[in-house]
Amino acid sequence: MTVQFKHFDDVQAPDFLPLLNDATIRKHLIDHPRFDLQGVGRWMDDKMRINQQPGCRVQAVLIHGLLVGWCGIQPDEDGVELAIVIGQAHWGAGIAIFREMMCWAREMGHTEVRFHLLDSRPAYAALARKASRVEQTFLSGRMFTTYFLSVESWFAAR
Repeated sequence: MTVQFKHFDDVQAPDFLPLLNDATIRKHLIDHPRFDLQGVGRWMDDKMRINQQPGCRVQAVLIHGLLVGWCGIQPDEDGVELAIVIGQAHWGAGIAIFREMMCWAREMGHTEVRFHLLDSRPAYAALARKASRVEQTFLSGRMFTTYFLSVESWFAAR
C-alpha cells in the first residue's frame, strides 16, 4: 500500500465532496450539514489556514494515487489533536497514517498530542496502553474518548 500526503492546494474541491458527504465517515464526526462545492471550498480554505499555524499540519491522504481522506495535527482546547478522516475502504491504512503523524508531532516539538474518538467508535485497548491517560471528554455537544499520548513515550515504546 502506497500512502501519500499532499497539501490541500494540490487537491480539487470536487474530489473531496463525496468523501465529506459519505454517510459512513459522517457517522463518526460531529454533526454538520452536508457539503456542497462552495462549502467544500470554505472547509478546504479553513484547513489550509490551520496548516499555516505553527505546530500544525493538515494534509490530504492518497492511497495508490486516489484521494481517500485527510489527516491533521490541529489546535484543540489545550494543545493539539490528531485527526484522521478516511473512507471505510481504507480504514486499514489508519495505523500507518497515525504513525506518520506521530513522526510529524515529534518533528514539530510537541510533547503531547490528543486523539479524540467520537462515542460511536469502539475503545482501542492498544491505544489506551500507549496513552498516558484516557478520559471521556465533551466537545461540541458530543462525548468522545480522548487518548492523551506522550510523543517521546510513543517512540520509546516502539
